Amino acid sequence: MPSARTKKEPNSPTPPSDDPSPNHASENSKIKRKRQSQSCDACRARKVRCARENPDDPKGSCKHCITLGIPCTYDYQPKKRGPPNLYLRRLQEAAAAAAAAQQQENQNGSEHPQSPGSTSQGAASPTQPALSPPTQVPSFLDSPLSQSIHSAALPPSRYPIAADGFHSQFPPLSMSVPNSFGNSRMPEMANGLASRSPPHTDDSQQYGTPTDQFSTYPLHNWSYKQHQALSVLPPTAIPPLSYYYRPHHLEDVAPRDTILLIIALFFDFVYPLTPCVHKPSFMADVHSRREERDPLFFALVMSTVASTLVQVPRSYLPMERHAVRKLAQTCHEASRHISVASYDPPTSMHVVIRYFDCVYHFCEGHDATQHAAFGEAAHIAVTLRMHEESSYEGLDLIECEVRRRTFWLLFGADKSMSILLGRPICLRDEDTTCNFPRELDDEYITPSAYLPQPHGKTALVSGLNYISRIFALLGEILVRIRVDKRSPPQGQFLTARLEEVQALHSRIVSALAHAPEPLRLKQSHSQSHLPPEYGGAGFRQAAFTEVKDFFDNPNASRANALNPFLVMQANLYVTQQLVRFVIEQYRDELITSLQGNVDERRVAEDREAVASDLLNILHSIPIQSIATNGPSLVHKVRFVASTLLDAVRKAETAPASAARAHAYLWDFLSILSEIERNYLLDDDRDGLASDTGMPLMSN
Repeated sequence: MPSARTKKEPNSPTPPSDDPSPNHASENSKIKRKRQSQSCDACRARKVRCARENPDDPKGSCKHCITLGIPCTYDYQPKKRGPPNLYLRRLQEAAAAAAAAQQQENQNGSEHPQSPGSTSQGAASPTQPALSPPTQVPSFLDSPLSQSIHSAALPPSRYPIAADGFHSQFPPLSMSVPNSFGNSRMPEMANGLASRSPPHTDDSQQYGTPTDQFSTYPLHNWSYKQHQALSVLPPTAIPPLSYYYRPHHLEDVAPRDTILLIIALFFDFVYPLTPCVHKPSFMADVHSRREERDPLFFALVMSTVASTLVQVPRSYLPMERHAVRKLAQTCHEASRHISVASYDPPTSMHVVIRYFDCVYHFCEGHDATQHAAFGEAAHIAVTLRMHEESSYEGLDLIECEVRRRTFWLLFGADKSMSILLGRPICLRDEDTTCNFPRELDDEYITPSAYLPQPHGKTALVSGLNYISRIFALLGEILVRIRVDKRSPPQGQFLTARLEEVQALHSRIVSALAHAPEPLRLKQSHSQSHLPPEYGGAGFRQAAFTEVKDFFDNPNASRANALNPFLVMQANLYVTQQLVRFVIEQYRDELITSLQGNVDERRVAEDREAVASDLLNILHSIPIQSIATNGPSLVHKVRFVASTLLDAVRKAETAPASAARAHAYLWDFLSILSEIERNYLLDDDRDGLASDTGMPLMSN
């Protein structure tokens, strides 16, 4: 490899070959040389030294140009050192295009004058939106932080602030983007629920040359060197990601009271199943308007609101279904625009935001987008090493608990998708050393100490811990099933595998034996007895009436839905039966491989026991508590019921009791499907139900 060339000294006395005599060079070497003035264009292009007759004449012809007989010009403009400022170039191009568009608009306006009331944004096409002054744009993407933020003393925030470098003493930044990027206007919510804050006029708003305005990288430690309004971007301009990463008001999206109502619904109905925020810190940050200082916290609030809107019954919100769906979409897009611009460095808040986004897309039926959001959440969690207990050293205790809870929520979602959708496992149990969360309610967790939980009071997070243990068992059996599918065990390895599976079966059956009293199921009938009221037209009609009242009647009782332990019971015991069913299925396959056949009567009895136990669980929990679990619970029951029904149809010697149990379970599944349908926010999907109120289901 050739050695690196040494840098040539700028004042080297060695002249080019066409310089004057050596004596002249020797004399000049004793005198301090002056800096070579700008070379002519030809010498610069040929990369040779420009030798002018008179060095003091900056425009005189050089010897090379005279010899070659070409004009000696000095048109080259030196460029600024360093990489090109592409962001500044885009801003300048956008300003020039906007000026040209404004000039063209003025010319058109002079030719075709219109009254002020005849022009509206609705007249603009989607590809050529109307340009309006920044103070008239109501969208959350377009509205700047219209008030100066006072540097008052605020309580310390418990989530890592991604905008610590923001200086609140600067005046606000005023920017506007075309309507095609906003996509968040909600004309349907004109009845007061989504009224925007009145436009603000800012006398300090001036347009100038956007020179060295921003420090756009790294985005996680952003700061405004000075705030200066930018011109309106033309419809064809694509703003950089850093454009959206700035503070916002909650009022830019919906009235603050509406946002606070939705957050209250989150903690009442959604939080018991997904406790991935620290409630005291979160609410303190909301009340202190942290979103006006930290864009990433604004994204967290928006994702929380979006996921809540698609998980709570619409009767709990004084809004029409289409308005709920539009607000959920707007909040999700607001979060997405901001969070994609702040990945580095990753924080636990990024993981929580993406988890909420995953839930939002799951409930909306966006399958591919749901899995993309989950993939982001899982990989950011792995980047933060949330699966390793050693990574929690040095973190404050609130941050530790938020990370543990979020990781185990992702762990469970990963196993659910793996069994229900046949997807590969992303977060494996053997890679995980993270402890389960402390069984403490949020008010007993401080940054520096764990306070004792009052005696006799069960922590909400205990439900997450028990469901995580069940999902860990599901992960163990899934790994064995898939390894054996690739390389089937034989001989003594097959016998050893059967023993492992039988041990897993014993563990799943006793998984909830030591659950605290509030999480224990209160069964009204014995497991072997199925009363006739479990099925029939009368039961179905009564159940459908109760479901309709729950979703449509704002004055219906919410006591059972507000009981977090009843809600968690449904999730725990249904998931336990799902895992038990998967283990028993694979156990029977191994026995068949080992012995050549399997006892059909025993298999039928086991299937009947699963169906009976699942029915007893569903009938022992109030329908409101089951409905609060949402579509995820329906998918688990459907997975078990459909597989069991196929087994009964294929079995030649199935007892009549088994057929009755499966028929009852299928009846209950129709009720669960009605619950699932009521969570859909798309009015077009209401046609899926039959005239009798029974959803049309495919076998």
